[in-house]
Amino acid sequence: MLIYYGLKLVRTRLFLLTCSFLLLFCSCKSKEVDYVENEPSAVLENHFKRNIENSVFYLDSLKYVLGETQSIYYYKLARAEFKKIEPILAFVDKGNYKFLNQPNLLKVEEEDATDIKIKKPSGFQVLEEQLFEKTLPFNAIIKNISLIQERLRLIKKNTHLKLKKHHIIWLLRDAIARVALRGITGFDSPVLEDSLEEAKIVYNQIEIILNNYSSHFKDDAILKLWNKELLITQIDLDAHFNTFNRYDFIKSHSHKQLRLLVKTQKDWDVVFPFELAFKNELTSFFSDQTFNLNFFSDSNEPINDLKQKIALGSQLFGDKRLSKSKTMACVSCHQSNLSFTDGLKTFPKQNRNTPTLNYAALQQSFFYDARAGSLEGQIVSVVNNSDEFHSDLKTITEAVRKDSVYTNQFKELYGIVNDRAIRQAVATYIRSLAPFNSKFDRNINDLENTLTKNEINGFNLFNGKAKCATCHFAPVFNGTVPPSFKESELEAIGVPETTSNPSEISKDLGRYDVFKTKQRKHFFKTPTIRNVNRTSPYMHNGIYNTLEEILIFYNNGGGKGVGIDLEYQTLPTDSLNLSEQEMKDIISFLKTLDDQDSDKLY
Repeated sequence: MLIYYGLKLVRTRLFLLTCSFLLLFCSCKSKEVDYVENEPSAVLENHFKRNIENSVFYLDSLKYVLGETQSIYYYKLARAEFKKIEPILAFVDKGNYKFLNQPNLLKVEEEDATDIKIKKPSGFQVLEEQLFEKTLPFNAIIKNISLIQERLRLIKKNTHLKLKKHHIIWLLRDAIARVALRGITGFDSPVLEDSLEEAKIVYNQIEIILNNYSSHFKDDAILKLWNKELLITQIDLDAHFNTFNRYDFIKSHSHKQLRLLVKTQKDWDVVFPFELAFKNELTSFFSDQTFNLNFFSDSNEPINDLKQKIALGSQLFGDKRLSKSKTMACVSCHQSNLSFTDGLKTFPKQNRNTPTLNYAALQQSFFYDARAGSLEGQIVSVVNNSDEFHSDLKTITEAVRKDSVYTNQFKELYGIVNDRAIRQAVATYIRSLAPFNSKFDRNINDLENTLTKNEINGFNLFNGKAKCATCHFAPVFNGTVPPSFKESELEAIGVPETTSNPSEISKDLGRYDVFKTKQRKHFFKTPTIRNVNRTSPYMHNGIYNTLEEILIFYNNGGGKGVGIDLEYQTLPTDSLNLSEQEMKDIISFLKTLDDQDSDKLY
């Protein structure tokens, strides 16, 4: 009976969609090619601007009911209209989208020591929290509402959509990824936890966009598959935030939609001018074929002879002749059998715990304080550090040139032996250390069916109630924000100096030491937690030895929970109220992120 009504609902929805777009598209196939390309953009632009007008209107209504029960009602209406424009706005105007949807955290922009900007946050996430803050003056809320309205009006005035076929594919893929990797985690609905309802709104917009471009489909069956899948997706999103099965959603819906998108781009004969962070043929978020590694590189050179370059980089990685003392190599601190860590609290003469190099390439900043902007740049710092290689680029270049085998390899692969080629070879090797072959990856990609109920529940808690995934974003589970992957976040969580309670905060000031920005004291980059079961001890100072200790720290509110008063703590200070079993389930999930035979892969 349920299947009957579900199919009946599908047919009804298809009928209504067909009626809605009939007048728009009945003559499309007889028009010029440029009309087919441009007219759907015009329709989307009108739809886009109408949603903006609606959002502004509901925000006006909100101003008159502040402090009353209706305020949440009008906020949700305004927010829903914003979510309707999200798939397009987030693609065509990332800056304004980020302004309107930023977390309620002080924004610090550090271009260099002479260009540091401190900005108070504004937008919908901020407004959501303000509406629940009883002591906040109404004029502060009114100011934020007005800022949102001004920005929406500006967007409406300046948006003129000229979307080509490949733009639509990219836009839709980003929308699917944004829901799967951020939306269903509660990332942008911090108080109401209205994320699943908002995801339904986004999927309804995906449905509208695809049917708006119905004339592009040579195979109408693909559009029918889309409409059926999108309807079922919205039905399945009708769930409670804390009990929603995110694992099943990504496996059964997100990945299915990625496969449909590839079928669509082939049906549309889409030609991509280049690749973004995601590969254009992406069909899974958890695969070694997910990412375009060139996107994360500071080199624009095409990668050819990749296997040979990886092998060369691996040789250099283990070569102690590159250090001044001839006693240290990269492998001294980054050992493959420990997932490229060293198992120590801190390496001798170092102040910070050695981070894993697995998946290190898939981020936009390096070192715990994010002082380097690329792997190649990080290598320079290691070479120059007096407590590491204690050398310089000229010296290591000469060391390589003295080896005839190296010289021949570099001339064959790079045409020259210089420091740039050396750094690129090592970086190419490090970029290869992202196999995506853990138990979790193999299961979510349907290669096996071995995850236990506790492990799946752990993933769902990680991405839901425990709010881990609002900082450790899947699929890399680090702080590089999907779907654009252009920014790696830093957080202040209040890591203590000792395990005593109460404790004092770690003496390491983190990001502050780079530019001396006081609002960045004790901020550190969010690392990947892939292979975390193999990379203890934990935190930048190696203060915790077990995953159980880590879960207790987070569950109790981070630094606040051990008596640390950190002004700019970004981690929620309230308890997560995780039960002992829930914490065990999360740890069970974390252990599924161990790469298969990682000590034998490289």
